[in-house]
Amino acid sequence: MVEPQAAVTDAANLEVAPAQMRAMGHAVVERAVQHLASLDRQPSRGDMDAAALCRALREPVPEQGIALEPLLDLLFDELIPRSFTTPGPGYLAYIPGGGVYPAALADFIADTTNRYTGVWQASPALVQLEANVLDWLRDWMCFPPEGSGLLTAGGSMATFNAILCARERYLGTEIRRGTLYTSDQAHHSVEKSAKLAGIFHDRVRVIASDAQFRMRVDALEAAMAADRAAGLQPFLVVSSAGTTNTGAVDPLDAVADVCGRHGAWHHVDGAYGAFFHACPELRPLLAGLPRADSLTLDPHKGMFLPYGTGALLVRDGSALRAVHSATAGYLPAQQDEFYDPSQHGPELSRGFPGLRVWMALKMFGAARYRAAIAEKRALAVWAAERVAQIPGIVMDAWPQLSLFAFHVEGPQLATQEARNAATAELMERVTARGRVMLTGCTVDGRHLARVCVLSFRTRAGEMAACVDQLAEETAQILARQDPSSRV
Repeated sequence: MVEPQAAVTDAANLEVAPAQMRAMGHAVVERAVQHLASLDRQPSRGDMDAAALCRALREPVPEQGIALEPLLDLLFDELIPRSFTTPGPGYLAYIPGGGVYPAALADFIADTTNRYTGVWQASPALVQLEANVLDWLRDWMCFPPEGSGLLTAGGSMATFNAILCARERYLGTEIRRGTLYTSDQAHHSVEKSAKLAGIFHDRVRVIASDAQFRMRVDALEAAMAADRAAGLQPFLVVSSAGTTNTGAVDPLDAVADVCGRHGAWHHVDGAYGAFFHACPELRPLLAGLPRADSLTLDPHKGMFLPYGTGALLVRDGSALRAVHSATAGYLPAQQDEFYDPSQHGPELSRGFPGLRVWMALKMFGAARYRAAIAEKRALAVWAAERVAQIPGIVMDAWPQLSLFAFHVEGPQLATQEARNAATAELMERVTARGRVMLTGCTVDGRHLARVCVLSFRTRAGEMAACVDQLAEETAQILARQDPSSRV
């Protein structure tokens, strides 16, 4: 046997010596901890004027490697600050995430040990941890024991897999006969996921919402009846347990009743709001959620985990397995006793997302999680009551969970265009002050400001600052509109 040349062997060596690994690890942790410790002093939104920087970053693949420290300097000093400060305590925009520290440790362990969790036989004990996590989520949502689930990269993939389950159960090969129903306030991923599942836009019915931005059940019933009379098959309704625009919770019980009468699958998009169901005292806010056939969850929202942590629960676990169960000559024989990710989802190669959920729950415990989730709703209710008292602020949506929406009105804001502009300006002025970040939405031509409280780092101090700054900036905007004012 001819031995490879030593020079080739050295050039091909990608191993790092233990001492160097420790030094690199310490350097990364030190920078990360410094970053986390300064979050409350960082601007809520970084310098987003980064087009020139992005152009400068374009480069060919580096032929030779460089040391770690310059890369850390580039990331922490130049690139990371030019983004939304999504893990910060003042991030009240969109739907906040979080990023609890135990999850970062879990990802480090998962990436360094690099065990394969796509099929049960490859890492049975590790896959069992993920199965435990899904059971815990199932119990929080009061789904039955026969329910099963899947961890995904986010809510969009969870919804996609739910649509597949409903399509296979009710339509089979007759996909074009099927009609899907969702609210005009639904997340855009519903229609996108439907298209990916073969349900095209002409078979998606957008149902009007009521004055509280909730799906109108009478309109849903009428649309399903009309489609059935036309020879189509209503097979799926997607309702919301907390919309992105205003935090509205659809009448889940009533929607479940309609689905029962029409023999349709009821999927609840709980990406934002479902985790409030983990708190028994808050479950009445989500009445009917446990009746769903399937449920989208985003642990990277309600459980404060890093982005890229979604989940799907399915009431009848066999429906999920019926869609995804497959085998090949190179795979181990299937077994039925233990949960197997490859038999419940589309991926064979995958990471180990269950470890970050498992470690966070094991280290913090469910009681601390429930307390943190409940606190977010209490903070939102407290803030909404005070924002409603600000002269010039009109509430459009009170917090059904932890999100509320409002707009600016005044004697000089006579048109919708003027009110929209003033509301958008209010959000920008508050965000520019650097303590909190706000974003808005457009509903029926109205531009609304939003406050969404869902970061584990957001506490009473941030909410008090938010209320005070809204009051101050609203007064400034209205004073400028009033020619008689000298403010």
